[in-house]
Amino acid sequence: MSTKTLFGTDGVRGVANVDLTPEMALGLARAAGEGCSGVAVVGRDTRRSGQMLAAAVHAGFQASGLDTIDLGIVPVGAVSHLTVDLRAAFGVMVSASHNPAADNGIKFFGPDGAKLDDEAEASIESRYRHLPPVGPRSGADLGIQSSMPAGVAGYLDAIAGLSEFALNGLEVALDCANGASFLAAPALFKRLGADVTAFATEPSGMNINDGCGATHPDRLASMAGGRIGLSFDGDADRLIAVDENGEVVNGDAIMAILARHLKGRDRLPGDKLVATVMSNLGFKMAMQTLGITVLETRVGDRYVLEEMRKSGAGLGGEQSGHVIFGRRPTGDGLLTGMRLLEVVAATGAPLKELRRIMQDMPQVLRNVTVRVKERLPDAAEVWAAVARAEKRLGNEGRVLVRASGTEPLVRVMVEARSAPEAAGLADDIAIVVRRELGSVG
Repeated sequence: MSTKTLFGTDGVRGVANVDLTPEMALGLARAAGEGCSGVAVVGRDTRRSGQMLAAAVHAGFQASGLDTIDLGIVPVGAVSHLTVDLRAAFGVMVSASHNPAADNGIKFFGPDGAKLDDEAEASIESRYRHLPPVGPRSGADLGIQSSMPAGVAGYLDAIAGLSEFALNGLEVALDCANGASFLAAPALFKRLGADVTAFATEPSGMNINDGCGATHPDRLASMAGGRIGLSFDGDADRLIAVDENGEVVNGDAIMAILARHLKGRDRLPGDKLVATVMSNLGFKMAMQTLGITVLETRVGDRYVLEEMRKSGAGLGGEQSGHVIFGRRPTGDGLLTGMRLLEVVAATGAPLKELRRIMQDMPQVLRNVTVRVKERLPDAAEVWAAVARAEKRLGNEGRVLVRASGTEPLVRVMVEARSAPEAAGLADDIAIVVRRELGSVG
């Protein structure tokens, strides 16, 4: 089986024009399209480098003989939806999601609208490395590009068509991260009847995720003014909410609220859902109390989807805000936001009450920048430190250490009986990680 080094947890990602160059983008798209027929749809977020890399992706597919459709700036959910709707061979989102503006990335979607699995990504990477520099196609065998400016409208029609409860009277604040949702999200929630105030809707190309969006929910909490807040990341596949009191409602709490509501309506298949190893113990305890089984998988929303398809679960997601619904093949922050607000509308309960469904165990996360994250599996001293922490915690906490799939980081997460204990153990492990894997700065 082929291996992959370019693709991480969420596509290929790096500093645009340094790690992720136009030449690489062209080559990967050409390798993906080689031997395929049909069309590829391409969307992007608001990064300055997005046009450059999207143009290269179009060129790569066209060199392989595929026609391409340019969607422009759209949420990632639109790429997934239109890939299926147009029966495309591929969808591509040019985005680095929650990363800083200087970064960019390429996410490939298959004909089913889902992100490609590890085997498919490894196959593309293998072809990318071994294809000759110039393909044999010329003349009428080359693909051509067309645009689809109305594509996002079709996507919003599809999302709105899934709505089950009117949102009339709900006061909502949106943080669009100066990203891909800056037009789509306000349009959707106004259409659904909510009273909308929107922030971070003036993208400059360099201000995406800059102190705003799903990785900075405190910003929206300070500005929402008692409204329910919905905070998206750069490509809008994540949602982090803020309740009426300004308290953050993360992906775990969102899933818990949705799961209870679905189970109460007999619409949670098998009374089970899928979460990742990063979900809080408090979430799992709350689900156990409700009689809901939590199936655990590794970090990455595509791994959540794989387990959902395998197990028949109708709901899954991540603490970071990716939530996947049974018949939708990828995380979509706009859809998640709509479903969350529908629970508020259906129950008449404010979000600040709904979020009490679970109580977080104190959890501390340390993101340790390292030189060689690839050596983590063999770093014996790191795992010895983990074992010491686990022995101290016993059954009243847990430790998770993993390399980031998208950044040069090792993530150290500790849950414990108290926040000081969790912080102390996390810091102890982080020191060993830096020593063994090479500190930066």
